[in-house]
Amino acid sequence: MAGSSHGHTPAAWTGVIIAFIGFCVAGAFMVMDQPVGFWAGMVVVLLGGVVGAIMRMMGLGQPKDLHKPHRMTGDREPARAEG
Repeated sequence: MAGSSHGHTPAAWTGVIIAFIGFCVAGAFMVMDQPVGFWAGMVVVLLGGVVGAIMRMMGLGQPKDLHKPHRMTGDREPARAEG
């Protein structure tokens, strides 16, 4: 994935950071046995995905046609025998 710059955009970073904060909040409230706080954290996790998608639509994400797909091992042409 490193060769395709997958996820190296403001939209991706913002969405993941918001979702991570929501995950931490939900985990903390789950340990404290507070269901309302847990579900509030889960709402924040979903909010991270929504914010990331909105930012991508605003042009802060990676364009789909920026890179052509990488070739996988099975996609290569077979070696030709010389001789």
